[in-house]
Amino acid sequence: MIKATSGEVSDKVREARTRLTGALETARVTADRCKERAIAGAQATDKLIRENPYQTMGIALAAGLLVGVLVNRSGNGRS
Repeated sequence: MIKATSGEVSDKVREARTRLTGALETARVTADRCKERAIAGAQATDKLIRENPYQTMGIALAAGLLVGVLVNRSGNGRS
């Protein structure tokens, strides 16, 4: 839209382009911030898993068993 209206000179078009440009910049900043947080979270998770491998495996096993029991329970009543 910004490129398509580059030749337009009306006040409404200029105002719309200004608002759109501001919204795009805000979206870029927000996306960059989310990306940085995701990377930091992944790095922290990786560090925690490497420092506590057996505890991590135990938690994963327990979660898998819980999900398995819940799925098996809900599947029995549908026969």
